[in-house]
Amino acid sequence: MEFSILSTALLLFFILDPLGNIPLVLTLLKDMDKARRQKIVIRECLIGLVILVMFLFGGETFLNVFHLETEAVRIAGGLIFLLIGLKMVFPSADAPLFPADEEPLIVPIALPMIAGPSALATLLVLSHNHPDEQMGLLYSLLLAWGISTALLFSAPLLYRVLRKKGLVAMERLMGMLLLILSVQMFIDGIRGVMG
Repeated sequence: MEFSILSTALLLFFILDPLGNIPLVLTLLKDMDKARRQKIVIRECLIGLVILVMFLFGGETFLNVFHLETEAVRIAGGLIFLLIGLKMVFPSADAPLFPADEEPLIVPIALPMIAGPSALATLLVLSHNHPDEQMGLLYSLLLAWGISTALLFSAPLLYRVLRKKGLVAMERLMGMLLLILSVQMFIDGIRGVMG
């Protein structure tokens, strides 16, 4: 696949899944005043960004240490996206439980909500597939992160506008688009092996 900052940012936005994280952020911060809640969201999003950027630029070294080939990474990435998309379209009844009685620091907002395994694996795949586009990948990451942060920052407003059903519908739509992208990535990997 050809590299595009906008399409890569869209993919990363799907993976970061801010709409799916809004109910959890609201639950975690429900007992805090507005100013404190906004400060926590900004801090946690910045910590998550630092982790993501470190992984973006250190991902290639990780691949070299384990002697991974491009096609294997593409196919694995496609499978990861497929699983994430399926989870978004068909969510589990078991919701993760985090202690809501104290201010979260790094866990669970920065890790794993923002810089979770899915996002880190995606950056690993993207940095391996586009080694000459590191700055473009950084711009894509910053764009996706910026939009995600803005959505999490305005979580109470979004929840009032969309309500629970609207947020669920948006997450399912993002999951469907991610499933389509995962199939394309898998096809590209198989094509590379066969060619």
